[in-house]
Amino acid sequence: MPDARFLVVFDADSTLIRNEVIELIADEAGRGVEVAAATEAAMRGEIDFATSLCSRVEALRGVPVTAFARVLARIDPTPGVRELIAEIHRRGGIAAVVSGGFHEILDTVAPDLGVDVWRANRLTVADGALAGTVDGDIVDAGAKAAALREWASAHGVPLSRTIAIGDGANDLVMMDAAGLGLAFNAKPAVRAQADLVIGPVDLREVIPLLP
Repeated sequence: MPDARFLVVFDADSTLIRNEVIELIADEAGRGVEVAAATEAAMRGEIDFATSLCSRVEALRGVPVTAFARVLARIDPTPGVRELIAEIHRRGGIAAVVSGGFHEILDTVAPDLGVDVWRANRLTVADGALAGTVDGDIVDAGAKAAALREWASAHGVPLSRTIAIGDGANDLVMMDAAGLGLAFNAKPAVRAQADLVIGPVDLREVIPLLP
């Protein structure tokens, strides 16, 4: 991989996009309200992310994979995301996403927004429907930080020239590992521990902070 001047790593849900994808998929099973409450608790750091994710994914059992098209139609990119990613590229940086969400959605959304590299969880599918489990290792807080370090190393970027942007408790380890950790559209615990807090829900606010 070619070297880059700097690296910006985004969380996906409620950061790169306005939605929580697991809630959109849960709507297809009629369990959106239940899953939304569990997601909120996990993002506040009240319960372990991996444990919470497994229980929420269990609630998706039986949702047909054809529902992904309806979910994708509801995705709402965060204001300013395209402008920020374009400016990252103009300045010689890499735009990356690491998500506790799902490749099934991110594999369409990320390239459309100009993201260079991304990583997320995968959902197990059986007979054309979700099986209610995660396929492979879960992308949790530690995995997010590991992805940031891995991508920085691959592109010759010192950690001091990395920026991590997130909203939930599972982003804190990644934000701590980065040279600059930005709380965006974030829960109180995240705002309290971030290097900087972005107030408006507009990713163009990050542009002046780019190297």
